[in-house]
Amino acid sequence: MIGTLVTTSMKKIWKRRMMSNTTTNITLLYPPSVNSYWRSIGRGRVIISSKGRLYRQSVIQDVSDLDLPILQGRLKVTIQAWMPDKRRRDLDNITKALLDALAHAMVYQDDEQIDDLRIMRMGIEKPGKVEIEIEEIDGTVRLS
Repeated sequence: MIGTLVTTSMKKIWKRRMMSNTTTNITLLYPPSVNSYWRSIGRGRVIISSKGRLYRQSVIQDVSDLDLPILQGRLKVTIQAWMPDKRRRDLDNITKALLDALAHAMVYQDDEQIDDLRIMRMGIEKPGKVEIEIEEIDGTVRLS
């Protein structure tokens, strides 16, 4: 099953492909970093920023158009990230907005399901993108 949605107002191409019953590949725009995802509004209260809410809503809309089943089991997630420009970035700063948006889009129930997470820097490509592979794995914990 292959689905593609093109939104010209955002000049965004989004793809999702089911490779098998347990692996899902998704390509999305580069997410906001954790540094711009949260906003303090006083008295220790913290909320998701407007930039974070817009990103989440965009992912929810794109995924809902495909009507795919929710991944239920333990997950392995591999993220390949193409930076939007040459600025220095910490790779781990993109995971919060991205993984939360995918959970809210019902790709999986909760990002707590993720047991194996890998992020790779791939290069520079405007406006930036991430390719995510999500694979259901058995729930066995392996200790060395």
